[in-house]
Amino acid sequence: MKTGQKFTAELIGTFVLVLGGCGTAVFAGGSVGFLGVALAFGLTIVAMAYGIGNISGAHLNPAVSLGIFCAGRMKAKELGIYVLAQVIGGILAGALIAYIVGQYGGERGTLAANGYGQEFYQQAAGYLNLSAAGAFVIELVLTFVFLIVILGVTDSSSVKGFPGLAIGLTLTLIHLISIPLTNTSVNPARSIGVGVFSDNALALPQLWLFIVAPCVGAVLAAAVYNYLVKK
Repeated sequence: MKTGQKFTAELIGTFVLVLGGCGTAVFAGGSVGFLGVALAFGLTIVAMAYGIGNISGAHLNPAVSLGIFCAGRMKAKELGIYVLAQVIGGILAGALIAYIVGQYGGERGTLAANGYGQEFYQQAAGYLNLSAAGAFVIELVLTFVFLIVILGVTDSSSVKGFPGLAIGLTLTLIHLISIPLTNTSVNPARSIGVGVFSDNALALPQLWLFIVAPCVGAVLAAAVYNYLVKK
């Protein structure tokens, strides 16, 4: 596929991921709960994996692209193109969510942004008062797990036909673990996309963690996976 096709596919895919997952949290979170939001993210990944996976691989996440790059499966130039497309797609989705909230007279509030600590969630139901160190560790570890699964199921020696399902189920599990802790990022594009439109005063100051921690986790996963499969 040509570079422009991959760029467009990643932009669309990330847009759908953020709209599907964060949109569910904003518009229906009170009805479907944490489980419903977790399923929304997982199902969107499955849909996009089978919808555009043949075009770009459906990374939909700068940390995923970075991990794949560090594993030696993509070039640096392509990495930059993917990350740009993903961030733009995330921001467009965040803008649409914020716009729709305004159209029914709602308040943006946190707008599904990622964060940690009592001050961020203001004792919102179901959320835990996690420290910055705890948030960094859980985001790093869960991104590590996510990338290990992705690198494994997309390996040339893996069983064919089911990568999208495995990746989607893994993302669902990750959200079930960490929505009450950080609102679950493991994806800088998702965090940036809604973070820039959030009315929560801590959304932007805390955003760095949801960029750095997933990227560190992805790099570590690439190193460990390559070690595990080394002949």
